This record gives sequence, structure tokens and C-alpha cells, in this order.
Amino acid sequence: MLLTSPRTRFRRWRRSRPFWGGLVAALAGAEICALPLAPLKVMLTQGVAGIPSVLMGLVMIVLGVSVWFAPHYRTLAGIVTTLIATAALVLSNLGGFLIGTLLGILGGGLMFAWQPRVPRRGAPGTPAESATQAESATQAESDPTSVS
Repeated sequence: MLLTSPRTRFRRWRRSRPFWGGLVAALAGAEICALPLAPLKVMLTQGVAGIPSVLMGLVMIVLGVSVWFAPHYRTLAGIVTTLIATAALVLSNLGGFLIGTLLGILGGGLMFAWQPRVPRRGAPGTPAESATQAESATQAESDPTSVS
């Protein structure tokens, strides 16, 4: 049994999912969510308008974290995160003073664009049948009696 360090296991886990897109989206949600939770004087003047900000921020945080544990939802989460970040521009203090909106659009794009790695042929960990297929193809090319 091969023992690996926690750092190596984390790196392998991180590369198998849209980690950076989820992290940026969660940071954008935290930015959008935190601004309406200002001191009481600011909240009294803002009133009910702070509720959509908190809700949009929480949804962005949930979407960002959910792609870490369910990477197959990356397309839906990326599109919804980008749409919420764009809506936050209008509904929530200019989207967290533009920082939350820009981070949300970036995080949604990173989630949407992420693709799982496909193992290369002949690389360690690939199925044995692909190696045998490659060997048989090489033998067929080198055999002068084979008919193409």
C-alpha cells in the first residue's frame, strides 16, 4: 500500500474538481452578503433592500461549495453563479461595490470552463486494456504480412 502525504491527497482532490471556481464564487458570495450586515445605522437606512443581498450571497456561497462535492453540477452552478452575480449589480449595493460582481462572474466562468482530466495513454493508472490495444496496434503496424 502506497502512503501519501496529506498535501498530496489534498492536491489530488483539488485537481479532481473545479476548486478555484468554487472558492472564488464563495468569496464573491461572502462579499455580497457581508455588506448589508453593516452597523445598525446603515441597516436602518437600507431597510428591506438588504434581504436580497443576503440571500444572493448565501446562494453564491452554497453554489461555490457544492461544486467541490458534486463537480458534475459545474455547468449549472457556473451559469447560475454568473447570473446571480450580474443581478447583484442592480439589487445589492452595486454587487458589493463591484468586487462581488466581478468575483462572481470570474468564479462562475471558472466553474463553467473546468473539465475533468482524462488520463493519457500509457500513463500510470490507465486501464490495462488500453495498453494492450496500443501493443496490438504497434504489432500490426510492424507485421509486414498484415493486410490493411
